[in-house]
Amino acid sequence: MLHDDESMIEQRACCYLTFNVTDWTDIFVKPVFKQIIAESLNYFIAKKGLTVYGWCLMTNHLHLVASPKQGHTLLSISNEFKEFTTKIILADIEAESEVRKNWIMKRFKAAGSSLRLINKFQVWEKNLNPICIGHENSKVISEYLDLIHNHPVRDRVVNKPEDYLYSSARDYAGMKGLVNVHIIEQYDEPRFILRHISSY
Repeated sequence: MLHDDESMIEQRACCYLTFNVTDWTDIFVKPVFKQIIAESLNYFIAKKGLTVYGWCLMTNHLHLVASPKQGHTLLSISNEFKEFTTKIILADIEAESEVRKNWIMKRFKAAGSSLRLINKFQVWEKNLNPICIGHENSKVISEYLDLIHNHPVRDRVVNKPEDYLYSSARDYAGMKGLVNVHIIEQYDEPRFILRHISSY
């Protein structure tokens, strides 16, 4: 069930979250920008009270199945994660070609202006639209893991979920992935549910 009420993610619930890049800008095309997200997730896991059960980074959005540790909230972690990664992304955009840099910054600036932000460049959209899942509901958690792990397969980027480097599918296939995820032991073999396709 989708909860728009921010109080729902103030609790220590396990949630499915999507971080969308402003204007669906394809910023995460080059490995350098993908690595920013992987390393930032590891930093927030180690230092900021975040537990990640699954993740998948596509060219213009990030999927997470995650929960906050005691003393933290997912809302505050999410906001800080956006601010933290925004600074690094904006700094690294300077190394892009002039044409691509101008194209990206134009979109980020337009979003920042429309929201009247102090920081005039808006990399991430404000909304998270969390779907909260109970920790005890391993079946539902597994469904969302299947959903995000199969995203690159649906987009025909790879043939198998574990072939995609920028997700936790590798961890659940017995390989070491880029992010230090907390494995859900009850997770079964992928059984992608077609009804979720309508979400995209």
